[in-house]
Amino acid sequence: MHVRDLTQFLRELSDNNNRPWFVMNKPRYDILREEFLALVTSLIAELGKFDPAVKYCNPKKAMFRINRDVRFAHDKSPYKTRFSAAIAPNDMRRPSKAGGPTYYLQIDGQGNLLFGAGEYMPPPGRLKALREHMVNDAPGFSKVLKNKRLKARFGSIQNEGKLQRPPKGFDADAEHIEFIKLKSFFVWTEVPLPVNEPEKLLLTLAQGLQDAWPLVEWMRGAKEPEEVPE
Repeated sequence: MHVRDLTQFLRELSDNNNRPWFVMNKPRYDILREEFLALVTSLIAELGKFDPAVKYCNPKKAMFRINRDVRFAHDKSPYKTRFSAAIAPNDMRRPSKAGGPTYYLQIDGQGNLLFGAGEYMPPPGRLKALREHMVNDAPGFSKVLKNKRLKARFGSIQNEGKLQRPPKGFDADAEHIEFIKLKSFFVWTEVPLPVNEPEKLLLTLAQGLQDAWPLVEWMRGAKEPEEVPE
């Protein structure tokens, strides 16, 4: 992938976030999008080596559109200034709505590569299932938190949006109460894009997201009531 060209395009888009500029530069965008599609396709193949559930993920459906939904936004800029994708099993058409862990990657115009995995603000039923899973499988969750590769790459689970008190139905002295208070369960890191060595981009993402696999695997064990066989 021509990483330098992509960051240049995104920087220019940040300064000219309007339809006339985008239409004029649409040929550039089309080439970069195809290259990003190839990257996501290759990454899915790499992730499928350790996580078969995503092996047949549709790369086009994994990619986010560059058009912004401005219907209820104060910022009326029509385009996103990043390329991003969320990789999940094929049966999760809309992971953010259905619930379930995903792998995420994002490239911006400042030369940053962000990637991670987990669930950001899952719906209430899914959130409750994850919290109950922490209680019912406390040893398994402890093992995830102690995983050396996950800790070295990402640190710990992000604590954005943490509740002040335990959620209803959970004891204050539960083993993982500080994590049970979270509204999202996601690990991520941000590193410089390998602009001078673009061939390392796929390797960086594949190795980095593999380090998040213990969390993804554990989270898949959280089942909502309707998912439990009779």
